[in-house]
Amino acid sequence: MKNSIIKVMKQNQIITMIYISKSGAITQRRVKILKLTNNTFTAYCYIRRAKRTFYVDNVLAINPVTYEKKKVY
Repeated sequence: MKNSIIKVMKQNQIITMIYISKSGAITQRRVKILKLTNNTFTAYCYIRRAKRTFYVDNVLAINPVTYEKKKVY
C-alpha cells in the first residue's frame, strides 16, 4: 500500500481512500497526500476541509479520482 501512496503523491493526484480508524470505524475519504513518513502521511481531507494525519497500515484501499470532460454542444 505504501508504494501506491508514494505513486499518487508524486503524481499530485486526489484519491478516494477507504480507511479504518483506531476505534474500528471505516470511512471513505477524498484526500490529497501532502507528506509521507515511515508510518503516517499527512493529507488534505476534502470531507473535513482540513489537514489530517493517517496511518499507512490503516488504509484499506485507494483509487485515483477521475473527472470526465463535459461536452459542450
